[in-house]
Amino acid sequence: MGVKFSGSDIVEIGLQIEKNGKEYYEEVLKCSKTPEAKKIFELLAKEELKHVSYFEKLLTSLEKEEIAESYPGEYHEYIEHLSGLHIFTKKGAGKEKACKIRTDKEALETAASFEKDSILFYYELKNFINARDQKILDEVIEQEKSHLSKIMALLKAY
Repeated sequence: MGVKFSGSDIVEIGLQIEKNGKEYYEEVLKCSKTPEAKKIFELLAKEELKHVSYFEKLLTSLEKEEIAESYPGEYHEYIEHLSGLHIFTKKGAGKEKACKIRTDKEALETAASFEKDSILFYYELKNFINARDQKILDEVIEQEKSHLSKIMALLKAY
């Protein structure tokens, strides 16, 4: 299958991941037991909100592109399948996952895992996007790396 993703598709997926991340941090913030953890999760929720704004701005600057398909719906099915493998692409997944967290440390470890998965997910998508959209995906990856670095620093300090 010669499916290629456009930059706008990648950004739309990233936008949902970031919205779910924000939701996750807001929920674990409510359940946090210590003032230190509350500060950490509040910071991370704000970081996700910044990422949401970044992705929304980026999306408005991109053109929607029609992709050639072997059969009607092929592209949509493929992108749904690929993005569905990443838990934070599903609406409501952040809150659902947060409800299962038992400790503040577990919440941070889970956050780090999600950020790593996001980075790997975006790297995998690099195989499926047009050359001109590579820069956009690289920007998305850098945003995720920055977030992971902050989480890891907070986790080490915790």
